[in-house]
Amino acid sequence: MNIKFSLLAALVAGFLPMAAVAQAAPAASQPAAPAAAPSTAPSAFPAKVALVNFLTAVEATNEGQRVAEEVAKKYQPEKDKLQALDADITALQKKLQGAPATITDDERNRELKEIDTKQKQLQRDTDDATNSFQSDMNEALSKVADKVHSVMVAYVARNGYTLLLNVGDQQASPVIWASQDQNADITEAVVEEYNKTSGISAPPPAAPAAATTPRPRPTTTPHTTTPAKPAQ
Repeated sequence: MNIKFSLLAALVAGFLPMAAVAQAAPAASQPAAPAAAPSTAPSAFPAKVALVNFLTAVEATNEGQRVAEEVAKKYQPEKDKLQALDADITALQKKLQGAPATITDDERNRELKEIDTKQKQLQRDTDDATNSFQSDMNEALSKVADKVHSVMVAYVARNGYTLLLNVGDQQASPVIWASQDQNADITEAVVEEYNKTSGISAPPPAAPAAATTPRPRPTTTPHTTTPAKPAQ
């Protein structure tokens, strides 16, 4: 630690009196001793870089797929309710469009008011359900992410990697450039490694179904692990 710098910072913060600084500082008549030259010049250590799409790995594990399916099943009744309300609104709109020319203004306004009320209700219910669904999905996958992270760190340490970069989020990714012909992506290896340790079997193939609204992606992010410096 640089003693002069620490004392100056403490003085500015008001934690040390001037007398303490005067006692700790070297006398003006005594020249400061030259800094000792380093015994060895700094040098870069060989790096073995691994890339991982952490979020994809978490969602692709057997456990990740299972908890995601459980959350989806939990919200299926709410989804059915929203779809029924949307169908009701569509039916009212078609009814109004096909109304005879003899319909009175009061009747038309009454129909329009009912449609507007149901549309606002649909929007509120959809927002509430989406927020609750996203929160539950994040919580469920976050628990899996913590365990995947532990397995992932053990994997890279055991295989001699010195750096692991998450390339799943382009906005927050530390990667500036990566060669397209590299073979350092361990995403699939992490999924296989975790599936072996979790003991959870792969889910059965899903039956074909009608297109549904894409599931929001959770915001789970991995922890940052700094490799230990080698002993001098």
